[in-house]
Amino acid sequence: METSKNRSIFQNIRSRELNGFRVRKRPCFADDSSRFSRIGAFDYGLEDEISPPMALSFCKTSKNAHILAVTGEDGYVCLYNTRLNFPSSSTSAENTEKARKCKWLAHDNAVFDVCWIKDDNNLLTACGDHSIKVWDSQERKCLLALTGHTGSVKSISAHPSNHDVIVSGSRDGSFALWDLRCSRSTRAHSNSLTIASVQGAHTSSNVKTRGRRSKAASMSVTSALYMKDEVSIATAGAVDSVVKFWDTRNLKAPFTQACTQDKPSGKGARSYGISSLSQDLNGVYISASCMDSRIYLFNVLQLEKGPIKSFKGCNIGSFFVKSRLSPDAGHILSGSTDGLAYVWQVNKPQADPIKLEGHDGEVTAVDWCSNEIGKIATAADDSVVQLWNINSSCYSTTRSPSSIRRREKTLPMMKRRKLFTHEETKDPIKRPDLDPPVQSTVQFDSPDPTSIPEMKTPEPLKKQLSNTHISEAFEGSPDASFGSPSSVLNPPPSIKRKTILDYFVASSS
Repeated sequence: METSKNRSIFQNIRSRELNGFRVRKRPCFADDSSRFSRIGAFDYGLEDEISPPMALSFCKTSKNAHILAVTGEDGYVCLYNTRLNFPSSSTSAENTEKARKCKWLAHDNAVFDVCWIKDDNNLLTACGDHSIKVWDSQERKCLLALTGHTGSVKSISAHPSNHDVIVSGSRDGSFALWDLRCSRSTRAHSNSLTIASVQGAHTSSNVKTRGRRSKAASMSVTSALYMKDEVSIATAGAVDSVVKFWDTRNLKAPFTQACTQDKPSGKGARSYGISSLSQDLNGVYISASCMDSRIYLFNVLQLEKGPIKSFKGCNIGSFFVKSRLSPDAGHILSGSTDGLAYVWQVNKPQADPIKLEGHDGEVTAVDWCSNEIGKIATAADDSVVQLWNINSSCYSTTRSPSSIRRREKTLPMMKRRKLFTHEETKDPIKRPDLDPPVQSTVQFDSPDPTSIPEMKTPEPLKKQLSNTHISEAFEGSPDASFGSPSSVLNPPPSIKRKTILDYFVASSS
């Protein structure tokens, strides 16, 4: 039998046309632990006083993606270079000084969360001293301290596009919105930057809770997440397994909520709190780590259906154990009380997770590097930060749920010409197979702003466009009867438009 090595390239092409092209199957992610490799480890803390890390976060920009911020119980912030070559024979203690770029004392109390903002120029720290601090990451200088919470600040999250607006969740049972632009003063402390505060966001006196310090757990907001729609906030607490969603334009009550479990009933019923929330880069899914040792996945547009998937295998024994959904929503990474880190493939929730071994204590904080595909970091009570790498070929070729997009047909050449030039064609000859030669009037290198149509939401259209036919079209639309929609997650009915062409045809007809 003639093999493919002995055939010419033309014979191979002809064989593919006749017999099809046989594609090698992608290896199964969840069944091959060899696709994970530990690329390094280093200790957190000072040489003479090692303390457990509480939170960690990779930088968000591609330039600084290798920088990892780690905060701990001692109140220090340490920045590490994760792009170094760590010899396999070296210990975590030997790698510490090599990897650490800088450190400084941020608070005199434990730092529970850390967040990069403004192209990694600033760093937010949430502390047990009831405050949030804004740091200049280059100068290691405190720019502002946000005070107002009456309990430990457990979680912070920045607006997806406007990093001057942040949300925080506290052990006092409240979450607060802050605007860093409200005060341009150089003073170190300010409590006048609160936009709004919601007290008792997650409280209950009828349900027995599981976890340490049940009195505080009966009201603590364990996670506050600014969602990718830039309008909504998701919060979770230690009292129950409910994720509440709030519209920042009206914070009187949550506009919807999702529950990871059925409501407990009967005497001695127990409700499991939620330790952390996370969302993928496209904002399609949100994950919740529950104290029943399961991680639940919700579709943001179908919250009323409850969790669409759940993942089990880890042991979430305290509210310090966090999980993170990968940026492409393809995988979930979680810590665990048993000293292991776990990774699941989202499209295979029933498969056994990959176990990452190497820690000697409860694995608490975890994070994905958003710009270096496959790199993850885990931290544990053994005061060690571990760096791991997923096989890049497996990670990048896995089709993530949030990457699925509907294919749309492009407009024919003549319609595109009419659309941008508003001219009638002078060629009366119909050519069904080929488009007639057209000399484009649009300069792609230096486009003319007046020749490119501008797409706006109905409200800016009503204010800025003075054409009577457009105003009439707007007044007659169903959207005109609605004010501001309650949420991007639950948009009001709108005019049905099948293609993008309808937006421009409507304005020119």
